[in-house]
Amino acid sequence: MTSVLNDSQKKQFAEDGFCIVKDVISPEMITRLQSECQRFIKEKDDEMDRKGVEVDEINHKGKRYFIALRYKDSETMQDLIFGEEMEQITRSILGEDVYLFLEQYVVKAADKGMTFSWHQDSGYLDFAHKPYLSIWIPLDDVTEENGTVYLLPYKDAGTENRIDHVLQEGTNDKIGYFGDNPGIPAVLDAGDVALFSSTCFHRSGSNKTNKSRRVLLLQYSAEPIMKGDKPLYWAEPFIKDGERVAKY
Repeated sequence: MTSVLNDSQKKQFAEDGFCIVKDVISPEMITRLQSECQRFIKEKDDEMDRKGVEVDEINHKGKRYFIALRYKDSETMQDLIFGEEMEQITRSILGEDVYLFLEQYVVKAADKGMTFSWHQDSGYLDFAHKPYLSIWIPLDDVTEENGTVYLLPYKDAGTENRIDHVLQEGTNDKIGYFGDNPGIPAVLDAGDVALFSSTCFHRSGSNKTNKSRRVLLLQYSAEPIMKGDKPLYWAEPFIKDGERVAKY
């Protein structure tokens, strides 16, 4: 199977903890995912209204959303998550065994100032685990103006390993890097993807435009990520012993 990633991109991922890949997701799929994203935002707003809250974990109504664990309610998400492009990418990075770990929409509303602080995805897990793969898929063109992700190469972070994070009061963000390096902005078109390890530090700026910035984040692991005797989120087999086994 021909990989979506070339040798240079694989080398950068290994050395820096991240790489950018252009033109991975078709315009038709992007349109479908945008529609699903809006459906899930409305459901989250309705849920917070029922609770009588404006903040629910790291969701801030009308400002910032992290909507996870919904792919089983979406044929569109299933088509992408277990599709050919994701198979090629995950094989290239993770090898012959791949599991879906987590999927979530990440949305910054228009004209809102909320940022997301420097962190490793693994910093949100408080137990030992093998680093996993994050695939950051913008559903809108992303720039520094609308709050794209900034990535910090391993050499600039000073580590390739997970480190303990500090909880930030008010936002519920966890922070693990306090240096002054601004990172490298991922300026992408909808359909491009940023790939980064769960131990790669990243952050995002505020959305200063008049349109929402919508992203679908997919995360895959080379083995089930367990907390105690149960999977933390999903442990859905995608590829096993080199064979695609996803049932979707």
